[in-house]
Amino acid sequence: MKHCLILLFAFSYFTISAQQPEGVEELKKEILQLKVDVQAIKLNLVKGEKKFKRGIFVATLGYSITIAGGLMLGRENDDLGKVLLVGGGATGVTGTAMMLHAFNYLGRAGGSKREQDMLYDKEQ
Repeated sequence: MKHCLILLFAFSYFTISAQQPEGVEELKKEILQLKVDVQAIKLNLVKGEKKFKRGIFVATLGYSITIAGGLMLGRENDDLGKVLLVGGGATGVTGTAMMLHAFNYLGRAGGSKREQDMLYDKEQ
């Protein structure tokens, strides 16, 4: 009787331990996939931050030049003021476009819209 109980416990132990690796391997794969996703998110956020800061700098410079050009209008440097208005305005718009383009990296950081919708549907 004692040997039967030992064999029963040994058999149940090997049965349980044989089933575990499938779940463990799947869990390892999911963890590795999460690590890859987090790294991609971090990379996109860093890229977006750099582009956004560069866009802020260019836009600020451009609009400052526009203000300086506007202050020169109606004085002895009227022609220079007009050139600064146009050049500064174009530079400011370029900087604003650069800032807006930086937001594309935020969208990439979260995955595609379709993937987000699928995850949202699964949660509900």
